[in-house]
This record gives sequence, C-alpha cells and structure tokens, in this order.
Amino acid sequence: MRIVQFQDADGQCRIGIVSDDGEEIHRVATFTSTYEAALAAADSGASLQDLLAAEREPDALDYAALLTARRIISPLTHPEPARLLVTGTGLTHIGSADARNKMHLIGHSEADDSDSIKIFRAGLAGGKPDAGRIGVQPEWFFKGVGTCVVAPGAPLPLPAFAMAGAEEAEIAGLYVIDRHGRPCRIGYALGNEYSDHVTEGMNYLYLAHSKLRACSIGPELLLGDLPDEVRGTSRILRNGVTIWEEEFLSGEQHMSHSIANLEHHHFRYDMFRRPGDLHVYFFGAAIMSYASGVATQAGDEFEIASALFGKPLRNRMEAAAATSPIAVTKL
Repeated sequence: MRIVQFQDADGQCRIGIVSDDGEEIHRVATFTSTYEAALAAADSGASLQDLLAAEREPDALDYAALLTARRIISPLTHPEPARLLVTGTGLTHIGSADARNKMHLIGHSEADDSDSIKIFRAGLAGGKPDAGRIGVQPEWFFKGVGTCVVAPGAPLPLPAFAMAGAEEAEIAGLYVIDRHGRPCRIGYALGNEYSDHVTEGMNYLYLAHSKLRACSIGPELLLGDLPDEVRGTSRILRNGVTIWEEEFLSGEQHMSHSIANLEHHHFRYDMFRRPGDLHVYFFGAAIMSYASGVATQAGDEFEIASALFGKPLRNRMEAAAATSPIAVTKL
C-alpha cells in the first residue's frame, strides 16, 4: 500500500490511499494524518495497512489534479515540526564512495586512503551482521527538523551563503516513537537529500554545514517491506530540457549496511527514542550529478522516480535572498 497526505478543500490535512493504477486517491475517514494513524497502530498492535484499509472511503479524487494544485504535502508531518528529526547516513551503497573519496583526497597522495574510503570499507566488512549481532557503525549526520522538509513540488531554497546545491536521490525510512519509547517503522519514501557538495569538498569538517539544507520526501509513502533491490532514475531539467540523467540502485542488495544495522546505530541513542517524536532517516545516495561534473543553477528542477514509489518527486531549486549578518541580542 502507498499513501499520501494532502490538503482538503478547507486546507486541512488528510490521508489518501493511492489506487492500484496510481491515478486516484481514496480518503481515509477517521485519521487526519499519517502521524495520528501510526500512533494508533502502535497503540493497538494492528497493522497500519489494515487500519487504513478499513477506513478507506469509496469516492476517489484525481491524484494528478491534487499535484497540480500543490495540495499534496509531505507524507509525514508532526503537529510540532521541531519534533520531526531529519538525519541520514552516507557511504552505504556499493560504489558510492568514489565521488566522496575524490573530494577528500585533496592535499594527499592518491595512494593514501581517505577517511571516506576507510569507513566505506568498514561497512563492506561489517555492515551486515548476522541476526542478533551488532555491526559496524555507519557515518551519520543531522540535517534538520520538520521545518526543513519541503513538500513535493515546492521549491528547494538555495541559501545566499551556499557554495552550491544539488540533489541526492535516496530512500528514506520514516519512523514514529510510540508512547513506550519504542521505534516503529511507518514505511519508506523517495527522498531528495539536497546538499552543498562544494562546501563539503572544501574540507571534510564542513560536512555538517553542507547538510544543513532543505530536503524533500514523497510524494508517496510505501507501507510494508522494502524489496532487496530498488531501481530508479534521478535527473535534472533546465528550462524543460534534461541536462543529466542516471539510474540509481538501492535496497539491501546494493548496500554495504543492512537497514536493521543503520536503524540500530541511530536509535541506540536515548534522545532518539522520545515518545511521540517522528524521524526521517536518509539511507544514502548511490549516484549524484555533482560526481558527474554537473554544475546546477537556480531554476533547475530535480526529478527522482521509481516505479515502486508511484509518482516521482519533483522540486525546483530557487535562490533565496541574501541576509544581513545575524546579530545576537544581549539580554
């Protein structure tokens, strides 16, 4: 089952179940948000899919019309946006380390191993432990809170201080922490973990800065299990013309870490098991336009698509206005 969140005619959030052909949306009667439904499923012990299917209304809405009207919103939101934590990991996909390694070999002999290659190799060696065992920890970064997640179709802001901005086509895990502090996976979504690779490439210690940007997920949320292999396409359009396109491969078949291992190393921290919080966790990118030498610019549209996730995720990069230096008020 795939679901979306959308705004009804009164601007209120609703859940919609995507039809089998992907062209229509059926409202869910009782629950008004994915968050509300996920907590109810955790409380009852029922399957989230069964809970939503039982509340599916027969009348259908035109999905394409909702997208055109910008009424499709992020598939997971929190009534208190600061309680939706956006984080992620990298160097988790087979072959994903090459571009990162090139950035981090500046000033070193090519015979040296960068920290990127070292952590990637560690994942290959120990990122998929046997059941009941704990594997090697992955790279991890903090991206922001719910206010940094823009809706499908909404602009991705390019800050005036940014050196660049470019897509990272990824799959994200979406989670709720139940009332007992137990992490519960709601499902998966396509994501654009939009980042500033030029800033990161200046110095690896700028990685944290380069990740503090907007991002987007959706438009659809896939409930249930993720297949071992996911195929998709990432492309950039400029003035309606494709300037770069490449297939991406994801799922555990193409990853150096198991999803369970990534989840363990994230949720082992008490602060990430606070009842009522939501988490969006990006699982890492296999390919990116920056590694192909593409210089993006304001106005470019990013499109990330996979048949498994229904409609593609599209967002246009827009330059944000420059701001004056931030002055702190003395109290």
